[in-house]
Amino acid sequence: MDEVEARARAQALRASIRHHDQRYYVLDAPEIGDAQYDALMRELLEIEARFPALVTDDSPTQRVAGAPSGHFAKVTHTRPMLSLANVFEASELQEFDERVRRTHGRGALTYVCEPKMDGLAVELVFEDGLFVRGATRGNGEVGEDVTANLRTLKSLPLRLGERAPSRLAVRGEVFLRRADFERINAARLAEGEPAFVNPRNCAAGSLRMLDPRVTARRPLSLFLYEIAEYTGRTFETHWEKLEALADLGLPLNPRNARVEGIEAVQQTYDALLAERHALPYEIDGMVVKVDDEDLRQRLGQVSKSPRWAVAYKFPPEEMATRVLKIDVNVGRTGALTPVALLEPVKVGGVVVSRATLHNEVELHRKDVREGDWVFVRRAGDVIPEVIAPIPSRRTGEEVPYVYPTTCPVCGAPAARDEEGVVIRCTNALGCPAQLHAQLVHFASRGGMDIEGLGEELCLQLVRRRMVQEPADLYRLTRDQLTSLERMGEKSADNLLAAIERSRTPKLRNFLQALGIRHVGDATARQLAEHFREVPAFYAASLEDFQSVRDVGPIMATALHDFFASERNRARIDALLASGVAPVPPEVRRGGAFEGKTVVLTGTLEGFTRDEARAEIERRGGKVSGSVSKKTDWLVAGEDAGSKLKKAQELGVAVLDEAAFRERLGQEGGGT
Repeated sequence: MDEVEARARAQALRASIRHHDQRYYVLDAPEIGDAQYDALMRELLEIEARFPALVTDDSPTQRVAGAPSGHFAKVTHTRPMLSLANVFEASELQEFDERVRRTHGRGALTYVCEPKMDGLAVELVFEDGLFVRGATRGNGEVGEDVTANLRTLKSLPLRLGERAPSRLAVRGEVFLRRADFERINAARLAEGEPAFVNPRNCAAGSLRMLDPRVTARRPLSLFLYEIAEYTGRTFETHWEKLEALADLGLPLNPRNARVEGIEAVQQTYDALLAERHALPYEIDGMVVKVDDEDLRQRLGQVSKSPRWAVAYKFPPEEMATRVLKIDVNVGRTGALTPVALLEPVKVGGVVVSRATLHNEVELHRKDVREGDWVFVRRAGDVIPEVIAPIPSRRTGEEVPYVYPTTCPVCGAPAARDEEGVVIRCTNALGCPAQLHAQLVHFASRGGMDIEGLGEELCLQLVRRRMVQEPADLYRLTRDQLTSLERMGEKSADNLLAAIERSRTPKLRNFLQALGIRHVGDATARQLAEHFREVPAFYAASLEDFQSVRDVGPIMATALHDFFASERNRARIDALLASGVAPVPPEVRRGGAFEGKTVVLTGTLEGFTRDEARAEIERRGGKVSGSVSKKTDWLVAGEDAGSKLKKAQELGVAVLDEAAFRERLGQEGGGT
C-alpha cells in the first residue's frame, strides 16, 4: 500500500469509526460487534504507524471515543480519563511486558489484574467525605453530569467515614448484573416494550436517564478501580490505592489479583476466561496494570492511552452477520424451533453458520427477517443465538418469516402448547424427526451414554425403520448394523458392546435419557434419591413429586403427566423388558458432608473430578461450580486458581487433599 492508497483508506476508516462511535456511545444502538470495531481501529493504528504524516488531530486514535449527549451539564474531569490499548494474543501480552521491563531495567514485575467490566466508565468526586459529583467518561476530557442518577446506586456510599480525605476523585464502572438484566427485560416484555440487547446498553441507558426516578428502578451496580485525586496522601503502588478505597467502604471487584511476572498474568487471564460465564456479571477481558506508581510515571502515555496498562481482551462472543434463510427444526418433544441460517462468522473462536431463534414468540418479538443483518452471540458452550436485528442496515428487501401450520418433516398439524409459547408437531408417535431427536438424547453422555451412537447413525436407524422406539436399540443385530453406511464389522461390534454396557445405567441417567421436560442432571439426581426405583414413579401423585427437593409446581406437573401417560409407560416398560435395569443410588452414609455445599478446584492426585464429586454426593453433600457465601467447603488441589482466592476472601473453609481424604475416612468411605 503506497501513501495515496493509505490516505484514502485512513479517511474511510475514520469515517466508519466515527459513525460507529455515534451509534454506540451516544445513541446506544450499535451496528457492529466489539471485535469488528477493534479490527477497524487496529487497521487505522497500523496505517498511522506506517505513515506518521497521515495522522490528523481529529483522528479517532488521538482521542477517547464518545461524546456528551447534550442532555446533561458538562463536567471537566479532574484529569483525563484515558482509554486502554488492547491486546488479543499471549504474544502481544509478552511484547507489552518486554516494553515495560526495558524502562524498568530489572526482572519480573508486579502487575495488578482486574476483570474488564462491560459497563459505563464514570468519575466520582467526594469532598470532605460527601459525594458531590459524578460524570460519565464522555470524550475523556469532558463528560456528562449524572450525579442525581448515580445517587440512586445502592452500592455507592453517599458519605464516607471519618478517614476520608478532604477531596477524593475515583474512577469506576457502572454495570448490571446478569440476574438484574434478565429481570428488567422480563418486566419490559410483560409491558409490551422491547428488550435491551445486552447489559452494557441497558446500564448506559439507565445511567443517562433524564429522570433519576427511572434510574432508581434499574438495579445498577458499581466497581471502582482507580484514584485520580486523594488529598494529603501519595501511594507507592496501585494495590495500595485499591486497599485505600476498600478501607473507605467503596466497592471493588473481589476478583482483582496482584501477581508476580507475566506468566502469572497469563495464568490469571486463563482462569478468568474459564469462569467468565459463572460470574454474576459480564466481562470482556482483563485489565493488566503495572503496580509500581513510580514506574507508571516514568512510562507515561502515548496519545490517550497509558503505557503502563493494557486491556487483554477475550475472544469475541458477539458478531454481526446476515440471515440467509430462516428454517424450522423439529425437536424430541415436537417443538418447532426457528433457526437462522447465517453467512458464516467466527464467534468466540468458532465458525457459526446456524443460530437459534428460540420460538415463534421470540422470532416475532425480535422481528428477525430473512436477509436481515443481525447480532449473533455464543457464550461458552451455549448454542449460538440471534440477539437482535440491525434495523438501520435494512434495504427493504428483507422478508418477514411466516411460521408453518404443519410439521415440515411429517406434515402433521402443528399446534400451540398449553403454555401458549411453543408450537409443536402433533404426531408424537409417528414423526421421524421427533424420534431421531429422542434417540440422540437417549444415547447422550448424560443419558444412557452409548458411545458411537451419534446423530448421523441415529438418522440412518430411523430412516431404515430399524428403530421406532428406544427399546429397539437393544434388539439390533450385527447384520443390521453392518448394512448401514460407513459401518464395518469392528464398528458394529463396538456399538453393540456400548449398547450392552448401557443396560445398567444409574437411575438418574435413565431418567435423563427419557427426555422429560424440565428435568436436567440436578433434578434427575434428586428424583433418583427420592423414589429409588421405576415403579415408584408410576404410583407417585402430584403432591409426591412436589415434595422432592428443588421440584416446583410446573416441574411436578410435567413429571406427573409424563409418568401418567400410557404411551410413556409403554416405552419405559419396553426398555425394562429388553433388559435395561436402572441402578438406584447408593444409600447415603451421612456424616461430615451431609447437607454441605462443596466446591472443587485444582487437581487432586488421588481422584478425578467426577470421582471426588461422587464421594461427596454419596455422603449427602452437594457439589457446586462456583464459590459463594453459601459454600461450606472448598476442596483445593494443585494449581488452584481464582476459586481459592474467592474462598479466602469470603472466609470459606478450605480443605487440601489430605484434609479431604481425612473427612472421607472419618465416614469409612475413603478411596
